[in-house]
Amino acid sequence: MLIRMLYLSRSVGPQTTTMTSSILASAQGFNSQNGITGVLCQGQGFFIQALEGERGVVNRLYRKILQDPRHHDVDLLLLDDIEQRRFGRWSMAHVVLSERDPRVQMQHPDFDPYATPGRVLLARLDELIASGHPIKTVVA
Repeated sequence: MLIRMLYLSRSVGPQTTTMTSSILASAQGFNSQNGITGVLCQGQGFFIQALEGERGVVNRLYRKILQDPRHHDVDLLLLDDIEQRRFGRWSMAHVVLSERDPRVQMQHPDFDPYATPGRVLLARLDELIASGHPIKTVVA
């Protein structure tokens, strides 16, 4: 059975290129070998990640993610059974949200990802991907 999981977390310390590259490298390697696809969205001090794959594999990965010292305040936003993948083209696409976009600034009153419904954040990921925002993608 395939599932899609969407979670949100806060970065521990600054979101450096080194940290993000490390996350992407491990995700892309593991995901390719384990049939997981998805997208990592990097905002101002937070990450939103969608994972798709077999339920047991995604659940085991999520348990690892909960222990990862690079982030905290991990919050599961959405967990659905799915018939087909939404992000099937990538083992892990990387989307960087613009610092200038006020909706992604944690201080902005209109965008608090922890107060935003998971389906709204998933739709936002779809919009960003449709507009060409993904970078550093690896084909699944």
